[in-house]
Amino acid sequence: MRWHTLAVHAGTEPDPLTGAVMTPVYFTSTYAQEAPGVHKGYEYSRTHNPTRTALEMAFAQLEGAKYGLAFASGLAATDAVLRLLRPGDHVIAGRDLYGGTYRILRRVFENWGLQVDFVHTSDPAQVEAAFRPNTKMIWVETPTNPLLHISPIAILAEIAHNRGARLVVDNTFATPYLQQPLQLGADIVVHSATKYLGGHSDVVLGAVMLNSDADYEQLRFLQNAVGGVPGPMDCFLVLRGIKTLPLRMQKHSENAQRLAEALSAHPKIERVYYPGLPSHPGHLIAKQQMRLFGGMLSVELKVKDVNDLRPFWEALRIFTLAESLGGVESLINHPARMTHASIPEEERKALGITEGLLRLSVGIEDADDLLEDFSQALRKIP
Repeated sequence: MRWHTLAVHAGTEPDPLTGAVMTPVYFTSTYAQEAPGVHKGYEYSRTHNPTRTALEMAFAQLEGAKYGLAFASGLAATDAVLRLLRPGDHVIAGRDLYGGTYRILRRVFENWGLQVDFVHTSDPAQVEAAFRPNTKMIWVETPTNPLLHISPIAILAEIAHNRGARLVVDNTFATPYLQQPLQLGADIVVHSATKYLGGHSDVVLGAVMLNSDADYEQLRFLQNAVGGVPGPMDCFLVLRGIKTLPLRMQKHSENAQRLAEALSAHPKIERVYYPGLPSHPGHLIAKQQMRLFGGMLSVELKVKDVNDLRPFWEALRIFTLAESLGGVESLINHPARMTHASIPEEERKALGITEGLLRLSVGIEDADDLLEDFSQALRKIP
């Protein structure tokens, strides 16, 4: 199927009992059995739920994967994937990384016995140099959060496989419509489906897609044994959101490109981070492995003090200052004080996450309105 057809029909068939076109929301915790252990494939909704089954099928089809799994959040999905490893194993992770992923690696899994090194995965030489005999996984975001670095997925997959390691790609920013890491050699893809897959800022959910039978069986075990599963209504909302994914991503990308180009010339902006700009260091790689450049961009403002931003926040009328991203509405975020506050200050500064850095999740509103709103707010900065 071509993409627009796939998005509408992935994971869904008319309900065999009623003919309902949309997958019903199965609000049940348990299922009647004909005899002990004899049932219709469903016993208990932590283990299986028909609405979740439909969503997991959709996840697999969207990423071109054999298997899809749904979790209660993106971090629950991340936790499950990291549990494929063992204490003493080594992970190479991107330096520019979502703060929650950094936190779970540093404060949860290092205490559990995992060893972690953070390098710029946009540079394959740094990744190769970081390998140890016990390296079992490379963890990559591309584009990264919040600085929009681009990593070459196919090259990193080759490096990982030559050393007997897995390549895991967090595909949240790109979505399966813009980029399919499994087709480029990645072993596992994770998403915060809270973001673009859901697309409407009304649900929290995570996803894992993969092809390995052995890894799938272990992740299914963890999903059930640990119990970090989404409820049926959450699954329904993401399943519904997926149906408009290509349409939304086209508009997100179009608007972000427009803003990135316009803001690059603004006198109060030091730098714009957006892979769709030819000046971006990863532009050519992004062009090779992405369909479009996405709806996320970051800007570095020329401010001397974070307090100079107060009149800017107060002047915004369309952009909303908030955590998260990927909804139809435009959001703006201050990574140093919000999404990446869990990263120590010195490390944030070394990465380039300064007090003047803003991350924009560009929505599907009219691009002229978004540009006018951002520009008038910039005029308020001293």
